Amino acid sequence: MSVSPRLSLGPVPYFWGEQQLLDFYDSAANSSFEIIYLGEMVCAKRRSFSFQGWLELGRDLASAGKTVIFSTLALLEAGSELGFLKRLIANGEFMIEANDVAAIQLTQGHPFVGGSTLNIYNPRTLEVLAAQGLIRWIPPTELASGPLEALHQVRPATVQTELPVWGRMPLAWSARCYTARHLNRAKDQCGFCCSEYPEGLLAHTQEDQRFLVLNGTQVTSATRWNLVEHLPQIQATGIEVLRLAGDHPAVFEAGKLVRAVLDKQLDASTAAQQATHLTSDDDSDGFWLGQPGMMAAGILRD
Repeated sequence: MSVSPRLSLGPVPYFWGEQQLLDFYDSAANSSFEIIYLGEMVCAKRRSFSFQGWLELGRDLASAGKTVIFSTLALLEAGSELGFLKRLIANGEFMIEANDVAAIQLTQGHPFVGGSTLNIYNPRTLEVLAAQGLIRWIPPTELASGPLEALHQVRPATVQTELPVWGRMPLAWSARCYTARHLNRAKDQCGFCCSEYPEGLLAHTQEDQRFLVLNGTQVTSATRWNLVEHLPQIQATGIEVLRLAGDHPAVFEAGKLVRAVLDKQLDASTAAQQATHLTSDDDSDGFWLGQPGMMAAGILRD
């Protein structure tokens, strides 16, 4: 039976300034997204907001009718980061998205969303995490449609699936900072150089092909994940939440296109063509089709 999934807005992965973030989330408050993820999951040194500032922003979005979830770091490296994680989990108002096993342990059985960095690939993992409080899981980037649908069908009854459908794909994480290394800076004296690249630092192949984007300790694809063409198939599986990355202001237009397809106000092919023009990135859906991730085999272009 076909359902109309809710839309979620992933956390901003880049180091944006306070005003840029405020403007972005002001748009989010008036958008078609029902669920909004907040917080820093890439680098603990980035502090556009204080802890209290994030809480106040979360309260503002909640008052606008949004479900707010705080994302945790994908890679913990210091005691201070563990201390902040404990404080975040104990906020008493908002659920967390756990992107590290340490976060799961600290939730002590309270409900949480499992991020894609947990690398969930089989039913047993879902069962173990559900027993620890998992209420929704986000599949790993490279999981193809067949295995994903199979896992969705056998997931525990208390667990929902949240599928990323638009945005640059997170591919790798490192204790070293890729951006600082590119500029020959030590990580501890980085000078917050990632703030100079609000859309990440684009890397090309020797053939001058757009290949990867460096974002501090994270590497993402240079192509933009676009499953708009596949939304009818996705909707038919009963997946409960569709996630769009908060990595570009165009995400709000992308969200409108996704919602229009789900509500049968726009056909998927037309919406997919429009989505390819929202940013300067090339789009791809290869992983969904069990092919190399940077391919766009199933995307219809005008």
